[in-house]
Amino acid sequence: MPLPTRDDALSILHEYVHGDYLLRHSRATEAILQALAPRFSADPALWSITGLLHDLDLEIVGDDARRHGLETVRILRERFDYPEAGLDAILAHNGDVLDIPCRSTLDHALTAAESITGMVFATALILPSRRLADVKPKSVAKRLKEPRFAAKVSRERVGHHQDIGLDVSTFCTLAVECMQAIAPELE
Repeated sequence: MPLPTRDDALSILHEYVHGDYLLRHSRATEAILQALAPRFSADPALWSITGLLHDLDLEIVGDDARRHGLETVRILRERFDYPEAGLDAILAHNGDVLDIPCRSTLDHALTAAESITGMVFATALILPSRRLADVKPKSVAKRLKEPRFAAKVSRERVGHHQDIGLDVSTFCTLAVECMQAIAPELE
């Protein structure tokens, strides 16, 4: 089977991922990549499904970051004739651990997109409303400069937005707008 349909991708996601935060993170990453794909004349289905499934193995590998990405690629290869570009991006998004550099636009986009979601969620949580609808892109960009805020969010990984030609303001605006558009699914 080639690239899974979105329904098939959601089914496999729910088969392997049960944690609420990880499901929301996966959905947010999907939305951001779906919005980014047309900017690069890329396949929106490949980009969005790759975003949705990129962390498929996190509950399997636990704290063993050296296996993260590798197990997802194994699962996707067993079940689908998944495009290599998507598999490469899944590996590259954990490339700082696996020693696999980002090479393609999709590699950089996935790495930046999946990382910015944590910053957007964290920014919402410090607001009185705690709602994504109230997050301002400028606030996310400002918080990126504060290393102690959402300290587990890798600023280096978020910084891959530069490798796809987007400045921090444009990237934060896109990410916030994508997450706000699906806020009922994420809150």
